[in-house]
Amino acid sequence: MKTRWRWLLPLAAVPVLALLAYGFRLNPRDVPSPLIGRPAAAFTLTGFDGAPIALEALRGKVVVVNFWASWCYPACYEEAPVLEQGWRAYRDRDVVVLGVDIQDRDEAARKFIRDFALTFPNAPDPDGKVSVDFGVYGVPETFFLDRDGRIRAKHVGAVTAEVFRTHVDALLADGTR
Repeated sequence: MKTRWRWLLPLAAVPVLALLAYGFRLNPRDVPSPLIGRPAAAFTLTGFDGAPIALEALRGKVVVVNFWASWCYPACYEEAPVLEQGWRAYRDRDVVVLGVDIQDRDEAARKFIRDFALTFPNAPDPDGKVSVDFGVYGVPETFFLDRDGRIRAKHVGAVTAEVFRTHVDALLADGTR
């Protein structure tokens, strides 16, 4: 009887190890978001400039919601100029870029915004509710919303000019409303 128990414990560990091995093979960027095609969770935050930022007020516009943090290096540092360039290039075409700063210190976030001369609206998510509602598990993550406020795409990692342009152009070409 004792010999059976001796083999049972190592045998029970095999499925757990197999599951772990499978999980470590997956790239988190390849995990599809269950939120694609669904309405984005409404939120109102107070921007670093003191102005309210309400997602609901942006209906009718294409919205790019970027979750970032000043400690996110190098990815957030790589994408900040890209987001600013995208904002400047597309803002006259009813495209809004929103930055949501998560798990950060206020002074570090403000320095980041100054250092990159970011002019698009940015706000802290002090209680983390917005990032939880969007299912954010790390920074940077960017969500592309259509004119009806539905999430149409999610990008994990630094946004490149090509990624920005591809998603925004597709949403601008989509005439549904």
